[in-house]
Amino acid sequence: MAHVSQAKKRRFQLILIKPSHYDDDGYVIRWWRPMIPSNSLAALYGLAADCAERKVLGPDVAIDITAIDETNTHVDFQALLRLLGGHNNFGMVALVGVQSNQYPRALDIARPFREAGIPVAMGGFHVSGCIAMLEGTAVDLDSCRKMGIAMFAGEAEGRLDTVLRDAASGRLEPIYNFMDDLPGIGGTPVPFLPKENVGRTLGLSTSFDAGRGCPYQCSFCTIINVQGRRSRFRSADDVEKLVRMNWAQGVHKFFITDDNFARNKEWEAIFDRLIELREKDRIPLGLMIQVDTLCHKIPNFIEKAKRAGVTRVFIGLENVNPDNLTSAKKNQNKITEYRKMLLAWKAQGIITLAGYILGFPADTPETIRRDIAIIQHELPIDIVEFFILTPLPGSEDHQKLWKDGIEMRDDLNVYDVEHVCTAHPKMSREAWEGIYREAWQLYYSPEHMQTLLRRAASTGVPIGSLVKLLVSFATTVPLENVHPLQSGLLRLKQPSERRPGLERVHPLIFWPQFVWETLRKHVALAGTIMRLTAAAYRISRDPASKAYMDQALMPVGADDEETRDLFTKTAGGTAAVAHIKKVAALTHSNSAG
Repeated sequence: MAHVSQAKKRRFQLILIKPSHYDDDGYVIRWWRPMIPSNSLAALYGLAADCAERKVLGPDVAIDITAIDETNTHVDFQALLRLLGGHNNFGMVALVGVQSNQYPRALDIARPFREAGIPVAMGGFHVSGCIAMLEGTAVDLDSCRKMGIAMFAGEAEGRLDTVLRDAASGRLEPIYNFMDDLPGIGGTPVPFLPKENVGRTLGLSTSFDAGRGCPYQCSFCTIINVQGRRSRFRSADDVEKLVRMNWAQGVHKFFITDDNFARNKEWEAIFDRLIELREKDRIPLGLMIQVDTLCHKIPNFIEKAKRAGVTRVFIGLENVNPDNLTSAKKNQNKITEYRKMLLAWKAQGIITLAGYILGFPADTPETIRRDIAIIQHELPIDIVEFFILTPLPGSEDHQKLWKDGIEMRDDLNVYDVEHVCTAHPKMSREAWEGIYREAWQLYYSPEHMQTLLRRAASTGVPIGSLVKLLVSFATTVPLENVHPLQSGLLRLKQPSERRPGLERVHPLIFWPQFVWETLRKHVALAGTIMRLTAAAYRISRDPASKAYMDQALMPVGADDEETRDLFTKTAGGTAAVAHIKKVAALTHSNSAG
C-alpha cells in the first residue's frame, strides 16, 4: 500500500534560475567554472529545501527543486518544459537574485515558460530596489505585468511558503511586496547548494550571508535601500550548521557576502566558532570577506579573521580623493587610515582586494591616472577592481537623476558598473569609458605586477594565489571585454543564446569564429601566466625577497602627512590632514587643561 501511495503523490517542480546577462555582442555571459558563486541561489535553495521537508503543499505533494546558475549552466528550455510537462505543468519557475543588468535576460528566460502557461515569479535587487525607491511602474516593471510574471520585493524568509502555495493553486499574485517588513534571519534555513552546483564554480567554492543591512548612506549603493540600514544577522550556530552541511559534501571554501562583515554585531562569535571548526575539527576553511576601511580599529578583528580562515578580503576603498568620497556620502572612508588598515591586513599575510570607482564629479582622465599612480606607489593593495560610477536602480543616485529627469541609458543590460549610463560633468562618454579600460592597463602593468609579487614574498602573502588573481584581473578586460568578477576559466557561447532582436550567426560561421577567438585568447593568456609564474619563481627563490621594502610597505610615520602624494596632491587630502591635526590639537589642549 505504501508503494501505491507514493506512486499517487504529486510532484511540484520548482525551478530556480539565477540569470546571467548579455555581453556587448549580445551573447549570454557563461563560463566553464565562473569565479563568483551566487548567494541568492544558495539562499533560495536552502529555503525551498526547508519548504519541501515541511511539505508546505500538503502531505501528498512532494517538491522537486532544480537549481540553475546561468553563469555556469546552459538553460535548456526544451528539457525544462518537458520536465514540467511530465508533471502536467504542476510547478513554477523562480528567477532569483535578478540584478538590473540581468533583468532583460530574465524576461527573455521567462517568456517561453509564460507562453506555455507556467507560473513565473521574479525577485532580486532590481524589482526590490525599484519598488523601494521609485514609482511602481518605473524602470520597465510593466514588462513583468504584461507577461504575467509575479514580482517579489523583499526577502523570502518566512514568505516562500505563501508563494509556493499560490503557484500550486494557480493564483500567483501580481506582486508580493515585503519591503516594509524585512525579516530576521537568525534561525532560518541557511544558504546551501548541492555539490553538483558548487562543483561548477572556480575552486569548488560557495557562499553565504552572515548578516544583511548596512548603517552607512553611500548614495551609489542599492543594498541600504533593499536590505535596509538595520543590521540583521545569523547566529554562530547557523554558520556552524551551514559549514558542516557543506563539509559533509567536501566543500570548505566560502565567500561571506555581507557587504560589510565588520559591522555584523555577531562577527566575533562567528569568527570564534569558525576558529573552533578549523583548529579543533580540522575543517580546512578558506574564506573571503568584505569589510570597510575602519575594520582595523576593531580590537582582534583582523587577527581572528586570519585564524578563522580568511585568505582574501575585499575592501570598499572606492577612491583616494576625499572630495569624491564626500560627494558619494561615503564619509566613513578616511584616507588617513588607509595605510594603517592595509598594513594590518598585510601583517597577517592576507590578500587585499579593493574596489575603486571611476567617474565621481571631480574625476578626469588626468586625475584618475594620477590617483592610480599614488595607489601603486603608496598603498599596499594587492588587487584593485575598477568600476564605473553607475546610477543603479534602487540607489539614491538613480532616484535623484530619475526625479530630475536627467537622461540615463534605456538598456538595463548595461547597468553592470562597467558601462557609462549617464553624463559626467567633466568627461565625455568616450573619455570615461576609455579611462576605465586604461585603468586596468595602468594598474596591471608588468612592472607593477612584479612589485606586487615582491611585496607578497616579503609579507607572507601566498604568492601562488596572488599569481592566479593577477592573471585574471590583468587579462579579463582586454581579452574578454567583461569585468573580472564576471569571469571564469573558459568562456562558453551558443548561437541560440544571442539576445532577441540581434541577428543569429549561422553555425558554420559562428563555431569556427568562436574556436579561433578562444585559441587566440588562450595563447595570450598562456603568455601572461608564463611570465607571472616565472617572475614569482624567481622572486620566491631570491633570499633577498624577505627584506624587500618600498614606500607602500613602510610603517606609517609621523611625516606621512607632509611627504606622501596621497595627502598632498588633492585639496581634499590636504583638508583631511588639516582636520586631523586640528582635532589632535584640541584633544591635546583639553587633556593638558
